Amino acid sequence: MERAPEQETVAPGPSPEVSSSSTSTSGSRLPGGIGSAEARAALGAIGRRLLWLLPVYLAGRAGLSLGFVVAGVALYMGWRGRRLSKERSLREAGLFLGNEEAAVSATRLGRSLGQSELPAWVSFPDVEKAEWLNKILAQAWPFFGQYMEKMLVENIAPSIRASNTHLQTFTFTKVDMGEKPLKVIGVKVHTGVNKKQILLDLNLSYVGDVQIDVEVKKFFCKAGVKGMQLHGMLRVILEPLIGDVPIVGALTMFFIRRPTLDINWTGMTNLLDIPGLSSMSDTMIMDSIASFLVLPNRLLIPLVSDLHEAAQLRSPIPRGVVRVYLMEAKDLQSKDKYIKGMIEGKSDPYAIVRVGTQVFTSKVIDEDLNPKWNEMYEFIVHEVPGQELEVELFDKDPDQDDFLGRMKLDFGEVFKARVLEEWFPLQDGGRARVHLRLEWHTLMSDGSKLEQVLHWNKTISSKPEPPSAAILVVYLDRAQELPLKKSSKEPNPMVQLSIQDVTRESRVVYSTVSPVWDDAFRFFLQDPTTEDIDIQVKDDNRQTTLGSLTIHLSRLLSADNLTLDQWFQLENSGLNSRIYMKLVMRILYLDAPEVCFNTRPCPPGHLNVTEGAHIGSSVDKSPRPIKASPDAEFGTESVIRIHLLEAENLIAKDNFMGGMIKGKSDPYVKVRLGGQKFRSRVIKEELNPHWSEIYEVVVNNVPGQEVEFDLYDKDVDKDDFLGRCRIPLRRVLSSKFVVEWLPLEDVKSGRLHVKLECLPPTPSAAELEQVLMVNSLIQTPKSDELSSALLSVFVDRAADVPLRKGSKPPSPYVSLSVRGVSYKTKVSSQTVEPVWDEAFSFLIKRPHTESLELQVKDDGRILGSLSLPLSQLLAAEGLVLDRWFQLGNSGPAIQVLMRVQLGILISQHSGVEALRTVTGEENEEGSQKGSETELYIREDGDSGSTQELRQRLPHANSNLELSNSPLGQLSLTVWYNMDARKLVVIVHACRNLKSGTRDTPDPYVSLILLPDKSRVTKRKTTVRKKTHNPEFNEKFEWDVPLEEAHRRKLEAYIKNSVSFMSRGEPIGKVHIDLSQKDLSQGAPQWYDLKDDKTSS
Repeated sequence: MERAPEQETVAPGPSPEVSSSSTSTSGSRLPGGIGSAEARAALGAIGRRLLWLLPVYLAGRAGLSLGFVVAGVALYMGWRGRRLSKERSLREAGLFLGNEEAAVSATRLGRSLGQSELPAWVSFPDVEKAEWLNKILAQAWPFFGQYMEKMLVENIAPSIRASNTHLQTFTFTKVDMGEKPLKVIGVKVHTGVNKKQILLDLNLSYVGDVQIDVEVKKFFCKAGVKGMQLHGMLRVILEPLIGDVPIVGALTMFFIRRPTLDINWTGMTNLLDIPGLSSMSDTMIMDSIASFLVLPNRLLIPLVSDLHEAAQLRSPIPRGVVRVYLMEAKDLQSKDKYIKGMIEGKSDPYAIVRVGTQVFTSKVIDEDLNPKWNEMYEFIVHEVPGQELEVELFDKDPDQDDFLGRMKLDFGEVFKARVLEEWFPLQDGGRARVHLRLEWHTLMSDGSKLEQVLHWNKTISSKPEPPSAAILVVYLDRAQELPLKKSSKEPNPMVQLSIQDVTRESRVVYSTVSPVWDDAFRFFLQDPTTEDIDIQVKDDNRQTTLGSLTIHLSRLLSADNLTLDQWFQLENSGLNSRIYMKLVMRILYLDAPEVCFNTRPCPPGHLNVTEGAHIGSSVDKSPRPIKASPDAEFGTESVIRIHLLEAENLIAKDNFMGGMIKGKSDPYVKVRLGGQKFRSRVIKEELNPHWSEIYEVVVNNVPGQEVEFDLYDKDVDKDDFLGRCRIPLRRVLSSKFVVEWLPLEDVKSGRLHVKLECLPPTPSAAELEQVLMVNSLIQTPKSDELSSALLSVFVDRAADVPLRKGSKPPSPYVSLSVRGVSYKTKVSSQTVEPVWDEAFSFLIKRPHTESLELQVKDDGRILGSLSLPLSQLLAAEGLVLDRWFQLGNSGPAIQVLMRVQLGILISQHSGVEALRTVTGEENEEGSQKGSETELYIREDGDSGSTQELRQRLPHANSNLELSNSPLGQLSLTVWYNMDARKLVVIVHACRNLKSGTRDTPDPYVSLILLPDKSRVTKRKTTVRKKTHNPEFNEKFEWDVPLEEAHRRKLEAYIKNSVSFMSRGEPIGKVHIDLSQKDLSQGAPQWYDLKDDKTSS
């Protein structure tokens, strides 16, 4: 029915003009009128804009830099962009699901759709639609929301309030699961895998409008979640199937791969939407989900009350172990570019190899687009098909690593092929490919296969860990009658299980002496015949032990089905304390048609095992190698020489009377590099200390290492922190020499002066004499003796090791030592031909006199020994010996195959001029007379000093003819050490001394630094008895600046010691004007003695 148009009616009254004016006047006066509302809106807008200026005002008021305001605005803009991006993502995901529903509905109504309009899952014939399940979820979703609200309010909230006193006012103010339910995009049913189970894969997608708000009223804190996305593949296993209602004994659920998660935060948790924090928060939540819902973790829901297989269902025996050989890559993209891409460099690639929660990272190959890793990793596989291998390649950078590509492979392909070796293309990597070899190792309960597997593994050269021969699964059930605490309270027991250096921990069960853990643990075993599992039952503080147990794993080899399922009596516990466990061992068996064996790295397409051998066949004994076979990195170590010089402007920590009187500090330095730690001496009451100490460390080119310096003030109780600084090791290795003042971090002032030098070993003995001389000059009194060489030892194998008594094979290992530094190889169990394949490094001080001591032992019993003088290496070509060495004291002739090589450490930045033993026209006869003789340099003439620097120096300077001086000659080295800021004088020797008496003199040398003739500047050598050609080789130092040293004169008096009461009879003297001498040259020089009849 049509409505008639409304007619305007005009009420009698004033004229329109009057009415209008009166209305506006009255409206401006009424507080609730239209004008008042507009005014409040305008004032509110102005107020909000003024609030934007509040941070600027507060920053200025507090005297802060404008940078704080800029940083705050940047954080806000990043947060704002992140929020808008998440909201847009939620809207797009919701629209996508709506379109998919419309497409399904259209298909159901018979409408024809183009192929491009079909939902994603329609193109997979083995994935079935689950519309009926989605309808059930949609219908039940509101009731699920009611259940969640009840659980959060009645169960979760009280637990949170009881967990902390600050959370006593915690409440859920709103719990709304929204209107959009969880959706199952598709269902895949796996048939024919196991007749006793039903296996489903559910493709889940949740784009929900969930809103959960919480509040802590005490702190006026509100937070929450508004919107969430979750996508992943959930596997559901219905097992075991039983012949009674409900037919299915339990449901097991888990994600095969980590699902993707995106959360939109509200309230105080808005901060988690800041870029950087957002990905971190989502990752932390996903780690929590993965800890109980991503393989190998499972969620078990028993459907029957007496389910005895709960632990086995929650942690079943794995399907197998896949051994992944990461061999090499090709044609990687270049990510390191310089000058804004004008100069193209290379990449520093490394790989991340991942299977679910099992992750390994390879070593970094510097500057190589075709890297070779030759590394091996082992992964436990539970679900086939389903679990995937994922390999991602990155370019290592100081800030953020660049992505180079990835590949994925379902382990179902490896299971079918048993051995799969291919070049796999990398997604998003251009033409890049990665070379992998994958082996499926079946888990067998036949212990007779172990010996074959162990023999096979010994021939495999793998990194970073040796190959495993078996796995052990431990089902930790319960314990009974554990002892009480000392306070007679019930303990909170947990269990630590350890095999070698791998330790696992169970959950804590609170306040009980009969805990039930129902946990499972898995271990890789390299040799079950020699390994033990150590079990410690402890209180939750990890300090109080409630009981312990050690089980030799060899017991399982004789057990039925390699399984022990029983009660074990606890030691160091109560009389009736015991623990129930089930231990299951499985042998890793490669059922491949053919395998090749050899000890050297295989070319692509071959595995590192013995040639032509099959794992199940008898293998012929391989021929004995002639030379050792170390890897390519053997002998590539360098020595880092760290000079700790001085510091400036340190903070004064020793204050008195509450800080009214400022003192100083007693600084010292802790130096760390490559797992080694050094500590300097303490300098008392000094803010500008001088240490002049030297440390040496053997390093490899492993990425990420740093030279760290921590400074402290020595106190009676707790030392105060004075700052820290660090230098990347990679910088020292690349530049070879770094000298720098490093500013101290985390303190207001201070800097540290250090010098670092990289000394690569040189395989030539020609420079050894020069190195020994330089070391003697730069040696500081407070530092250890400097090294002149690096000894690298590779212990390959042994042969003809004798049997034990009773014809049992030994378990030998090797002990090596040089001058008190010793190392041990691993134990090669039960074999007469052990293979160790290990390398060691030693710092060598005096190669002419030191020896390498080697012993082959079996359970502490010495089977054979070898003493190898390093002088043999000095005479060998390339300073290398690579052969079989015959051991002594061994009864039968034991032989050890080793590669031993020496490298001379030549310093190019010592501050000492290079020394030459032969220059110009050499007098052969003089050279022969000046034969090399072992000499000693003692610090400051201390004859009782334990720190003696032995070196081989020319007895006489062979490039100079003997002088006709009637009194003889004196050999001195005069040098200024710039690092230590000291004048150094070394008294080497005298020759052809003349004595005023008929008796042979007892000479010594007395040094005076003029013009000061006080005892402070006097130095004296020890007395040499009855000789005209004494050798002293003693070192003396004076703490004087370089400028002052140039103004001094050095006088050396050679005297004959007549008696201890006499000052000595003068023989001659040497006068040296230091202003006329180049103190930067540390070469020895002969000086003619002048006549001097005065004593001093």
